[in-house]
Amino acid sequence: MTATSPSPAEPTVSGGRVELPPGAAVPTGPYANEDLLPVPIAKRRWTTYNFTALWVGMAHNLASWTLASSLVALGMDWKQAVFTIALANVIVLVPMLLTGHAGPRYGIPFPVFARASFGVRGANLPALVRAAVACAWFGIQTWIGGSGIFLLAGKLLGDWWTGAAHVGGYPWTQWLSFALFWVLQIGIIVRGMETLRRFENWAAPFVIVGAIALLIWMSVKAGGFGPIIDQPSKLGWGSGFWKVFFPALMGMIGFWSTLSLNIPDFTRYGANQRAQFWGQSLGLPTTMTAFALLSVLVTSGSQAVYGKAIWDPIELTAKLDNWAGVLYALVTVLIATLSVNIAANVVSPAFDLSNIAPRHITFRTGALITAVIGVVIFPWKLLASPQAYIFTWLGTVGGLLGTVAGILIADYWVLRRTRLDLADLYRAEGRYWYDGGWNWRAVAAFAVGGFLAIGGSYSAPGTGPFPADGMIPMLKPLADYGWAVGLASAFVLYILLTRLFPATGRAVTPAPVEGAPA
Repeated sequence: MTATSPSPAEPTVSGGRVELPPGAAVPTGPYANEDLLPVPIAKRRWTTYNFTALWVGMAHNLASWTLASSLVALGMDWKQAVFTIALANVIVLVPMLLTGHAGPRYGIPFPVFARASFGVRGANLPALVRAAVACAWFGIQTWIGGSGIFLLAGKLLGDWWTGAAHVGGYPWTQWLSFALFWVLQIGIIVRGMETLRRFENWAAPFVIVGAIALLIWMSVKAGGFGPIIDQPSKLGWGSGFWKVFFPALMGMIGFWSTLSLNIPDFTRYGANQRAQFWGQSLGLPTTMTAFALLSVLVTSGSQAVYGKAIWDPIELTAKLDNWAGVLYALVTVLIATLSVNIAANVVSPAFDLSNIAPRHITFRTGALITAVIGVVIFPWKLLASPQAYIFTWLGTVGGLLGTVAGILIADYWVLRRTRLDLADLYRAEGRYWYDGGWNWRAVAAFAVGGFLAIGGSYSAPGTGPFPADGMIPMLKPLADYGWAVGLASAFVLYILLTRLFPATGRAVTPAPVEGAPA
């Protein structure tokens, strides 16, 4: 077979990209639908700019802001906070690029990609884990966006808005803001991925301008940048800092560990590997670091101006006394939160839920299910404090998702050398069927890796749901390194199990595709 003259039964290959052969029967049955099928090469059009804009739009959001500014609230100075975030995003970029490779090469979304390692049916396990996390994130971001509408609209509408009667502990107008923002997001996502691409293209620069404007305002209030950068660290550079640094680093990695799994949901639209590689490399670590710098400088400035670090940008922006500034801030909050929430927290679970029952759940149906679940998990409780946000939520989530990333990378890069049988990913009894549709090796690696990563999870007294000595005291020393422990242990164990107990048939080593360099 060659790239120009494939036989009817073989996949078409063009520039290292693979698609189903022209005229071949489209995969049908219980494991395929229109949203899960490979994107045809002709429709893989996302460029380097599209991926960069996607990451700028996702990185420049209120959750990223609170992520960085909360480090200042925990006692770091601006240099320590920016260093922690920059290092975390360089680290998480590596699995992001490795798993993202399958997108432009095969045009498949994350849950279909996971079928190669977990099995056609078993892929529902990592897909559901990822979907559950995304649903929670959707709720968190929606609550943040709704709170932004509530507080900033209150500056324009007066006390009747912010002082409305309370329902469930919050003014009814805040619940209304939450609902309005929820509906707005659904209105965009049901229009499809092309609408998302266009939205991200113009949203990214708008949010950057808003963040810079906030920094300028704060520097004027503080009397220049001097008082901002002179705020000292409460931790120093001794043991006090390092005790906070490592769990905070894992938390920062955990922030994007979700996307390190489902990035094929986006890279499947990439024009080539260069577009996804440079788009992500230019978009993720640089913009997250720059936004972190803006965030910690503004938060540090609030400490100089108001006597305390205000790590919530909405609360800080509400102190504006200019109606035009408040209106611009309101629009910026809406765009920033929409940008990340739709891209990062709706696209993935929509595909993941569709993978469970392709005949009954489409991409749009999955998006609606995500939106409903995001409300019923009570997201406002997860934002109660910096400690709960970073150490409990992000650290635990990162440890579990790192385990899945280790398995995906080991299977795709080490065992298969990036070679997949595209048609068999949608077929029962094919090379990825394993035992009844499940690959017990991947499940075992996931279980052990997850046990090691989060089994020792602990909380300081009064700050979280875990015991102070850890759920399993002997594993407590590993808890601060959850993401790394999960990824490394699952990576090694999956390879060992696959080598020691090779799958029967053609499940492990598919025939290479000629003319399709890795």
